[in-house]
Amino acid sequence: MNTFGEKLKLTIFGESHGEAIGMVLDGFPAGESIDLDGVKQELERRAPGKSELSTPRTEADEPLFLSGLFNGCSTGAPLCAIIKNTDTKSGDYKPEKPRPGHADLTAQIKYNGFSDFRGGGPFSGRLTAAMVIAGAVCKQALLRRGISVEALISRVGSAKCTVPDFEFEMRKEILDARASGDSVGGVIECVAAGLPAGLGGLMFGGMESRISAALYAIPGVKGVEFGAGFEIAKMRGSQANDPIRLEDGRIFTETNNAGGINGGITNGMPLVVRCAFRPTPSISREQNTVDLSAKENTTVRVVGRHDPCIVPRAVPVVESMVAFCIMDALI
Repeated sequence: MNTFGEKLKLTIFGESHGEAIGMVLDGFPAGESIDLDGVKQELERRAPGKSELSTPRTEADEPLFLSGLFNGCSTGAPLCAIIKNTDTKSGDYKPEKPRPGHADLTAQIKYNGFSDFRGGGPFSGRLTAAMVIAGAVCKQALLRRGISVEALISRVGSAKCTVPDFEFEMRKEILDARASGDSVGGVIECVAAGLPAGLGGLMFGGMESRISAALYAIPGVKGVEFGAGFEIAKMRGSQANDPIRLEDGRIFTETNNAGGINGGITNGMPLVVRCAFRPTPSISREQNTVDLSAKENTTVRVVGRHDPCIVPRAVPVVESMVAFCIMDALI
């Protein structure tokens, strides 16, 4: 399914080397002001070709709204926007040799050989641009409600944000990987502040469930954790529990190991979520694979233009999916 959400529905469509990619946001409230320049700024944060740390593929990423927007405001009709693909090199991709780490093999099996393999087709990170359009619209609406959603890189390879010169160490990790024909992964932390208590619900409707599902839709995400995350497994209950206090009529917790969520419901503290991204599977090193046509073992060397690390460009994407889930819960 390419559609996600409860009251607010997000549909993502298109392929990496198709005519266009796009999104439909159905159920978005009428009368919300949409700053198109702000949407473009969010897309620029994700866009390729901006530095030596990313793929040289250059796309204008100019969003074209087809419906749901009139005189600068949402109309209540489904918001539909597309981005045309303009810089593609489809000849770099060979379906008979599935690339390790990609969806090439599983997609061919699942769709009986009919899946669009060019640039990863519908499985490509290219489609995250459509996620950013939806997220930009939601972030603007949330800010008017006093809610901010901001993400940052907390780790790239062995470089952690706790070191004095994290920016330098991060760039070194990425450039060293690129120089050796390899790639590197990392972790992004996202914090949503200003949330009211009471958002979310039981079981599958809980905020952890909804946000996790949304984040796992981002290509390359292999792990999601909230609050103290996996570190909480090392704690005793007395350490893990967040003591509750009342001060000046406000109820809050002294710590935030729960990441702002208890029982799937927001508690009013900042919502904290982290997601781990795998190293980019497209690397120039020779790798073992199979030739589906010849039915024999062989090797493949991935050509084309790829990010040595997708983490820097994924920051606005993570923000977008978290913002969408919050907006959905508010509605």
